[in-house]
Amino acid sequence: MNYIKAIGLKEGRGSGCYPFNIPAVRFLREVGSLPLEKPVTFFVGENGTGKSTLIEAIAVAMGFNGEGGSRDFFFTTQRTHSELHEYLALTRSLRPNDGFFLRAESFYNTASYLAQNSTMKRYGGVSLHEQSHGESFLALALNRFEGNGLYILDEPEAALSPQRLMSLLVIIDGLVKNNSQFIIATHSPILMAYPNADILEFSDDGIRKVGYRETEHYRITKQFIDTPERMIKYLLDE
Repeated sequence: MNYIKAIGLKEGRGSGCYPFNIPAVRFLREVGSLPLEKPVTFFVGENGTGKSTLIEAIAVAMGFNGEGGSRDFFFTTQRTHSELHEYLALTRSLRPNDGFFLRAESFYNTASYLAQNSTMKRYGGVSLHEQSHGESFLALALNRFEGNGLYILDEPEAALSPQRLMSLLVIIDGLVKNNSQFIIATHSPILMAYPNADILEFSDDGIRKVGYRETEHYRITKQFIDTPERMIKYLLDE
């Protein structure tokens, strides 16, 4: 189930200022529309290419709080999201019954808002602040994500060990089988391995669909794990 089928840009802004001058947004302007064809879509690529900027704009355009949460989260610690959401043209299908925007950098603020404004029963029964960062991330995904929903995740691997990333893959798969869509910005080769997902690689040249083993994340990680001593020697000697 895809609740968002494509991402485009409305007319009305030039390309000279942020965020309209970053590669991903320039690409959207050039191609007109970026289709989302699979229930799970990964945004990958180097820092600064626009992954988080675009995923944040998608979330805000869909009615989610800019710092994270669902549509009924009303808090602002510091307004940092760009105006890009005002210029996105999203091609939608049905309205999702559930949804959540989970972002690593402001998760503490989200947990604080929950502690003050919500019963924790829906989130596993334990305050997210009384768990480790990774445990609280996983508890939220396991207990709060209910299915038939749109889930937008910005670098969830920041909080999770490799083993917990595999647990997150299991949670994602269960929710996909329950009519859910995920859009995930990530640097994690473990998450990217989810089967039958689209991997969209962001670069200075725009956005292109790539295979799992084509990603720089996979290639560099594999090279490092296969020959760590040689890689360390190369890096430190350089």
